[in-house]
Amino acid sequence: MKKYFNIAGPCNPAEHYMIPSESRCRGLTELIEQKQYFVIHAARQTGKTTLLLDLVKKLNNEGRYYALYCSLLCSQGIDDREAGVFKIIEEFESVSGFTGDPSEPYSDLDCRIIKYCKQTEKPVIIFFDDTDCLSDDVQLFFLRQIRSKFAARYDIPFPSAICFAAARKLPSWFNIITATFRLTAFTKDEVAQLYGQHTEQTGQAFSGEVIQAAYHHTQGQPWLVNAVAREITVKILGGDVSQRILKAHVGQAVETVIQRRDTHIDSLLMRLQEERVIRIVGPMFAGEEIKFAPLDDDLQFVRDLGLIKIENGVITPSCPMYEEVMVRYLGMADNMDHQKYQLPVYAEKNRLNIKKLLTDFQNFWRENSAIWQERFQYKEAAPHLILMAFLQRIINTGGRIDREMATGRRRIDLCIHYQNQKYPVEIKIRRDKKTPEEGKRQLADYMDTLGCGEGWLVIFDRRKKTSWKNKLFWKTDKINDKEIHIAGC
Repeated sequence: MKKYFNIAGPCNPAEHYMIPSESRCRGLTELIEQKQYFVIHAARQTGKTTLLLDLVKKLNNEGRYYALYCSLLCSQGIDDREAGVFKIIEEFESVSGFTGDPSEPYSDLDCRIIKYCKQTEKPVIIFFDDTDCLSDDVQLFFLRQIRSKFAARYDIPFPSAICFAAARKLPSWFNIITATFRLTAFTKDEVAQLYGQHTEQTGQAFSGEVIQAAYHHTQGQPWLVNAVAREITVKILGGDVSQRILKAHVGQAVETVIQRRDTHIDSLLMRLQEERVIRIVGPMFAGEEIKFAPLDDDLQFVRDLGLIKIENGVITPSCPMYEEVMVRYLGMADNMDHQKYQLPVYAEKNRLNIKKLLTDFQNFWRENSAIWQERFQYKEAAPHLILMAFLQRIINTGGRIDREMATGRRRIDLCIHYQNQKYPVEIKIRRDKKTPEEGKRQLADYMDTLGCGEGWLVIFDRRKKTSWKNKLFWKTDKINDKEIHIAGC
């Protein structure tokens, strides 16, 4: 059977292109040999289950251990602790082939495990997946049973090593963990290695330019990396391996995956409505200067979802594709008048009329801002998100938009690309009288990096007592020989 890029469920090395598990999480074998208990953290769709199943198969093939994979999704949504653990017992007995004594208490998982280990001739290793899907009471009851036998495992039959896999950290009181591993995204070299497997099988090459583009958009997020490659090879090229894969195919695939909103992406978008996610993601979209404690639980939660990354205390979207999906979803671009705002209206001789585009947005903002902001959960970031969605809806059919957003920037920088032309745009909220001058300096610096002589600064004035006549304006200034147009909103 020919292998293919998998985007549905765990990968099987016999059927799918995949990166070997041992190269993604080094040091696990040593912990197992040392009879340690450990945790693997991983965001959604990063290959956690694939890793665990691959490890189980590898250990069993070596013949030194009995390795079991046990998913705890069977107990998801159950609040009663005994009923929840009973479901775990059923799953354990199903994967182990062991049936306990029906007369025993139905929630004694530790006793079932002891009896199973007693009848085996080799050390037992258990990989518990989705540990964090359990309700608080069920997780507490489950983990306490494991911990109660940990110290005695040298004297009684009990797993010599256990792995707990989860997107979230385990409770601090569960102090029998030797090490915690984080399953990260693919590196650029790993993306090249994965795509190279397709080339080896079919002769159809992913050039360095194509790999770089795919890595840029996905930042190595495993599901996205596979989804982009599958879209190119199966849908765009129709499975014809004689055709050349082009950089333009990557952009086309990225756009299709974003618009298609598969289950993986949809589940992340649903998370954006949660208050703890809004608390972290909102300031990022608004560029606010805000600091979170490194151990802030909400911050860790959103990072573990895979939506953001944190570098030197600065929060940014984890990858351009997730950023794009979030901006479109939160900006409610689908609710805008598609007929009224279309690219041909603003395209003149292979150039964009940005003044007309932003003037139309000023009118749109005046007519709709009160209604749109009222139904926005992301109140502080509403102007930024709505303008970005407005621009994206127009530009999407004939160009692209690059963004630079992060906490602490006090602005959002955009660059519209159309017909080999660049149009830098900066978005700011009016804080005081100094905002316009600050914005012009920042935009001029951004224009320097892009090599542009013309730029546009959009300033939102959210003061309630200021009239629309004073809020809406257009003027042009010069700074360091650069022409900067300022649009008030």
